[in-house]
Amino acid sequence: MNYLKGMALALGLTLSTLTLAASVTDLAGRQVTLPAKVGRIILGEGRMLTTLAILEKQQLPQRVVGMLGDFEQLDPAGYAQYRQRFPALDKVVRLGKTSAATFSAEQAIALKPDLAIFSLSGHGPDVNDHVTLKRLQAAGITVLYVDFTRDPLLHTVRSVEVLGQALGRQQEAAEFIAFYQAEMDKVRQRLKLTRRQPTVFLESRVGLSRECCETMTHGMIGRLLDAAGGHNIAGKLVPGMHGTANLEFLLKAQPEVYIGTAIGNPASVARGVPTIALGSGIDAATARASLRKVLGRPGFPQLKAVAGKRAFAIWHHYNYSAQNIIGLQAMAKWLYPQEMADLQPEDTLRRFYQRFQPVALNGTYWTQL
Repeated sequence: MNYLKGMALALGLTLSTLTLAASVTDLAGRQVTLPAKVGRIILGEGRMLTTLAILEKQQLPQRVVGMLGDFEQLDPAGYAQYRQRFPALDKVVRLGKTSAATFSAEQAIALKPDLAIFSLSGHGPDVNDHVTLKRLQAAGITVLYVDFTRDPLLHTVRSVEVLGQALGRQQEAAEFIAFYQAEMDKVRQRLKLTRRQPTVFLESRVGLSRECCETMTHGMIGRLLDAAGGHNIAGKLVPGMHGTANLEFLLKAQPEVYIGTAIGNPASVARGVPTIALGSGIDAATARASLRKVLGRPGFPQLKAVAGKRAFAIWHHYNYSAQNIIGLQAMAKWLYPQEMADLQPEDTLRRFYQRFQPVALNGTYWTQL
């Protein structure tokens, strides 16, 4: 509080300028009355920290008192960067591991948070978990739903706006939204120059299962692929957000482009886990080698996309963050190399970290054969 007061006075402001909106409509369509003060926050997913950092910046850990343990479990190298920058994260209570089934409502209530931030869908308590919602509300805890997963294209901007209102960070939210929309417009303007959609197969969490192949369609990165101008060949096969397609389907369909999502990290590389490795701590050579290895699975060398070197990989955790626009730009450039020739997703990534993240850019977030 002393830090905030000092900053406010330095800017010629008073703390009253940091007051919260009285109420907001969250991403579940609920009219939510906000507490007069939000001093204690719990997160339904730990990976929300990267989005919260857009708004809280260097004050990130000051209000977070509890979160799910998915960040450190599923993106350990990324979490390590945050932990190094904010050692106080060690004191944040873990309310579960990596799933809603492990979330402890008892622990959450005991922390006496003012605000709980949950996702419409994801790894933690979601909009269908009515039991947890009622328990927290009965304890006087305000619950707010956001969404970067179910329909990221439609909901990212609104989610950041809602968080800005709830946390008294409207200016920070507005700055990021302007950045996001400007980068989105770069893709949309160039898509007007295209004539046909290339066919694409999107394989999710490559290497997690020995069976082929998990995919995403009407949600998550599947939505980003749509916005990038790709024709998802599994769109009619999988009516929901995600599902599976077999190898025979791929070999018959012969998509023009293959995109896999990467769940590997430096620790999994060291253990020899057969996944694509991207993200914090992964260099370009390691990333490309991991993609090449998984594309050596039976049947994949027979795909025209692989033989023609139109095979790519992208960081899976774009599914859970407001930085999804960066992944969208990378895919758009793969799909339309001529029309998107002057699009620079690497520069977008660099500027995102410089302006909106409290940690340095350190790693590779997409790769190709």
